[in-house]
Amino acid sequence: MKDDNFLRANNAQHLWHPMGHPGDAKENAPAIISGADGSVIKDIDGHETVDAVGGLWCVNLGYSNDVVKDAIAKQLYDLPYYSAFAGTSNPTAIEASYAVREFFAADGMGRVFFTSGGSDSVETCLRLARQYHRIKGEPNRTKFLSLKKGYHGTHFGGASVNGNNRFRISYEPLLPGCFHMPSPYPYRNPFNEIDPDILAQNIAAAMEDEIAFQGAGSIAAFIMEPIQGAGGVIVPGQNFMKLMREICDRHGILMIADEVITGFGRSGDWSGSRHFGVQPDMMCCAKGITSGYFPVGAALMSDAVAEVFETAGEEGAIFHGYTYSAHPVGAAAVTACLAETIRLDTKTNAAARGTQLFEGCRALMEKYDIIGDVRGGHGLMTGVELVSDRAAKTPMDMATMKRIHKAAYDAGAMVRLGGNNILMSPPLIITEAEVERILSALDAGLKAA
Repeated sequence: MKDDNFLRANNAQHLWHPMGHPGDAKENAPAIISGADGSVIKDIDGHETVDAVGGLWCVNLGYSNDVVKDAIAKQLYDLPYYSAFAGTSNPTAIEASYAVREFFAADGMGRVFFTSGGSDSVETCLRLARQYHRIKGEPNRTKFLSLKKGYHGTHFGGASVNGNNRFRISYEPLLPGCFHMPSPYPYRNPFNEIDPDILAQNIAAAMEDEIAFQGAGSIAAFIMEPIQGAGGVIVPGQNFMKLMREICDRHGILMIADEVITGFGRSGDWSGSRHFGVQPDMMCCAKGITSGYFPVGAALMSDAVAEVFETAGEEGAIFHGYTYSAHPVGAAAVTACLAETIRLDTKTNAAARGTQLFEGCRALMEKYDIIGDVRGGHGLMTGVELVSDRAAKTPMDMATMKRIHKAAYDAGAMVRLGGNNILMSPPLIITEAEVERILSALDAGLKAA
């Protein structure tokens, strides 16, 4: 590896970073993270911070799980790669598919299609949803419904059902036939409704109206995150997802649960769908499936959906896939990671530490009037929305947001900005003391504003 002086001199000179302006990276050099241990990351200057971002909602097991690392290393020597396209398989892919099916059996999932990440998983579900209806003799079911503020990755399909214009405007026109319902977001919604249960009823009525307008026979699927992550950690009312499930059932629309963030314990249960008592038709997974140690995702199908494909004629053939689908090294990481996730019972710690983080941020809200709203309390997902005027709910400007981010980092916590939101999703193995370090650093960041 090149020395630190080389890294500093070349930082942001040749590498374009996702989700940012190339010019901004040159003016504000990114932190160069060179090491990590447990829930703590270290940059090349030796500065250590608690990783309140969990890599990117994904390092559920922290950075020091040797069981997963050893499984990856062993597999690299046994079989570093082979295609899983029709006609060949590999032992670790078979084991991993069994482990994933067992993990999500309570959610009604029976089949696994491996991908390279969350965006791939969303794209797979969208495509297979259309094919499902075509097999069933309803080829006109091509449209998709989703929620505003939702995030479903960066492919054209995922961007089309995304509910945040930051991920859409520069790439339009996108996939036609995608329509967005209001978000279950009590702090900001077109109904000016703060009661989550009444808000859920209003959104359900809006969805029924849109289905009637579009024609139920033209809609393939509805996709939603059980808890909206990148949109600001928007937690719906307890009955919201059930209402959406009932509407989908009534109109023959598939429900796709995007569990890329909420799966594997992040939500305080093994899936966000399970947390809200709903079994979807399809699920999108990634991130925590390998704790970020290897790029893997999965699209999961219920037994009922699988039966339609498996009992069909030639129209049931799936002409979709990725070079790295069921990659043997990634599959080894999956099996090891799921075993460790269960052994460590990460959902229990996520629930306890998530409550601690949420309540700590609520206490900061009493101290700083630039905090307009705090959301979370369901696992290790917390969003803090900052405003320049609490009464008017005026979103905080980005210059101030960046200043808070920098001050918090200097004080010992890496947090993430999402517009005027501070988003936190630390490793699920984080300790009580480390959560207090995050809160202390966030306090310092807010003080700097």
